[in-house]
Amino acid sequence: MFDLIRAGGWLMWPILGCSVIAMAIVLERGWMLRRRRVVPPRLLHEVLEWIRTKPIDDAYLEHLHTHSPLGQLLATGLYNRHASRESMKQSIEDAGRHVVANLERFLNTLGTIAEVSPLIGLLGTTIGMIKTFNVISEQGVGNPALMSNGISIALITTASGLGIAIPALLFHRYFQSKVGDLVITIEQAALRLVDAIHNGEGVREREPETHL
Repeated sequence: MFDLIRAGGWLMWPILGCSVIAMAIVLERGWMLRRRRVVPPRLLHEVLEWIRTKPIDDAYLEHLHTHSPLGQLLATGLYNRHASRESMKQSIEDAGRHVVANLERFLNTLGTIAEVSPLIGLLGTTIGMIKTFNVISEQGVGNPALMSNGISIALITTASGLGIAIPALLFHRYFQSKVGDLVITIEQAALRLVDAIHNGEGVREREPETHL
């Protein structure tokens, strides 16, 4: 492995750095974008059941807000349950933009790596060919061994750049699609909560404390 990096020249180091960053992003996003974590099953049902049968207090809302991205939007809606329907939806949409930004975290970096890696490889190809032609101009084509260094740089950097760019692009598209699907599910759940509150399903409020 080290011999391959050395044969590819100094451009192999930024390519190697791109591969490490891309792998870290793929692992991190794969863990953070698990559907069970973002949209916990039955969470909406549990929240709807809670607001019908139990009083809403700050402790419950704080727990719900930190529970998951879906819980964050549901808690935002409940914080604004006394507002009009449009105001409640607007507050959820505002919070939703932050949720989407968190779900898309690092995806731009992954997309950039997918675009930059083959360009670095192309730069390596250009440098390798320049070295090869310099050798040819000075030594002629009688000794192929003298041209091997430039050819190695050209081929190794190109292959390495593409080897990183292709999976990075695939994962970038996959995560973008997954985020889009999760966002639709979260929006539908949030609208279901708005309908539950404003269409007569009722929300039980905590009774005020009385002092004798």
